[in-house]
Amino acid sequence: MNNTASPATQQTAIVGSRSTDWQGEVMQKRIVRRYAAERRFKYLGLSAIVISSLFLAFLLFVMIGNGIKGFSTTQVAVPIDFASATGGASPEQISGEGAERALNSLDIAGVVNTAIEIEYGAEAGDIFTENSWTDVRDALLSNPDMIAGNTTVWLTAKSEIDRAAKDETDEKFEALYAKLKDAGKAQSGFNWGFLTGADGTDPARVGIWGALKGSIITMLVTLAMAFPVGVLAAVYLEEYAPSNRVTDFIEVSINNLAAVPSIIFGLLGLVVFLSWLELPRSSALVGGLVLALMTMPVIVIAGRNSIKSVPPSIREAAMGVGASPVQVVFHHVLPLALPGIMTGTIIGMARALGETAPLLMIGMRAFLTSPPQGLTDPSTVLPVQIYLWSDEVNRGFVEKTSAAIIVLLIFLLTMNAFAIYLRNRFETRW
Repeated sequence: MNNTASPATQQTAIVGSRSTDWQGEVMQKRIVRRYAAERRFKYLGLSAIVISSLFLAFLLFVMIGNGIKGFSTTQVAVPIDFASATGGASPEQISGEGAERALNSLDIAGVVNTAIEIEYGAEAGDIFTENSWTDVRDALLSNPDMIAGNTTVWLTAKSEIDRAAKDETDEKFEALYAKLKDAGKAQSGFNWGFLTGADGTDPARVGIWGALKGSIITMLVTLAMAFPVGVLAAVYLEEYAPSNRVTDFIEVSINNLAAVPSIIFGLLGLVVFLSWLELPRSSALVGGLVLALMTMPVIVIAGRNSIKSVPPSIREAAMGVGASPVQVVFHHVLPLALPGIMTGTIIGMARALGETAPLLMIGMRAFLTSPPQGLTDPSTVLPVQIYLWSDEVNRGFVEKTSAAIIVLLIFLLTMNAFAIYLRNRFETRW
């Protein structure tokens, strides 16, 4: 018996009590509309990606365009006869452990200021800042042989002269800079002091190292506190905690803490760490503890989801070969869940790095002219430094703010890249 359906029968399908003609005009129109809707959805998704990329490109273009100038500085030449001005001081006098004390006894500040006045006269105040002599002090400490002769030193120019070199000032300083440039007494170069210095009042002499070092120490404290506690809490809640009202209350509280505004954690740190425990104010230790409280719920939630995603067969196989419950968790389940835990840690740490409000509440906005040396020293962080510079009246801080944002983005990308590398290593291993 031949069961092959005829062509007419193949064009229809029985759906319930109705037959559908897929080759008919009505169904063909529906199919065309369906494909058109899929194409529209595809193009909408592609458009969203393009718009997001354009916004990101615009942000990077503006930040780099404004901030790249912050990495350059203008220097002006000053000839100084050290042998005559210091009464014949020798390089041996400013070498060794007492070098800085010996330089202070030679009144290097007076020597430099006198040389500036001789070379530039009444215009000296419009070219140099009061602390320009510190460049000479640092040069003498690194090269004591300069003290024995007549040499030309290059001093950091005032911020107005620096802006004139970048076409961002008034006619007075533009004319003064043009005069110096034509005489061969002005030059521009990379601003190493921006990467090695700390905060200051003159935008031409400020640096970002103090805030960057504070951010590094604060992030290390945050990671050291939030990661182990968050992972252990996730392991306990997912593997050992009994199912009761207390556990349900803890789970709801953790989920709510992940959505609490960051300034609330700042208030908590102000009361607990500063008022009750009397820890040092403005220190990286307190800042790290506050950010750890804020980051921990994110790690706990990500950790629980990662542990839950491990197949039950892994647990059963490990127990089948005689592993104890603790060995099952820490030798098999946790290593498999670690890539997902690392993803949550990256998200939490990236959020903590960009926070400003909670750190302002605990006083990490101090004016610091030197980088912190330890956990309890007064310090600040990059977001707070950017906030403080953006509020300055001097227009020279505009490019320094954008340059600091570039440093913050590089630090963030470096930190995330290292964390992603670790995550991928664990994924490859397992």
